[in-house]
Amino acid sequence: MASKGFLLDTTVLIDFFRGRKEVVCLLEKLVEEAPLACCPVTVVEIFSGVRPEELSRIEELLEALQYCAIQYKTARRAGLYRREYQKRGITLSVSDTLIVAVAVENSLTLVTKNVRHFPMPELSAIEH
Repeated sequence: MASKGFLLDTTVLIDFFRGRKEVVCLLEKLVEEAPLACCPVTVVEIFSGVRPEELSRIEELLEALQYCAIQYKTARRAGLYRREYQKRGITLSVSDTLIVAVAVENSLTLVTKNVRHFPMPELSAIEH
């Protein structure tokens, strides 16, 4: 299934906010191809570390992104991912399994700095 857009992982958003040129260029290129998105997990992670002087800039960017809510079906998929990989001896965080489930359920390509955190073969991902 073709990607309907790009889900930005927290690592990518942090690098963008820090002005990392390679990430800024990547996102400028990707936004020309399809919408950029975030999910509740990345919003929580970003706001948990925000500095007061960054707040308005971060809110402006996050509000400009497509927002993918976590529905029951998505949460279920995340739980099953954790269960499946746990049986293999691989511990995945709740946040990472939710992020990948959002990407898969919404046919989004995940843009991340940590592809190894997302071993699901059905996931389309770009590592920066």
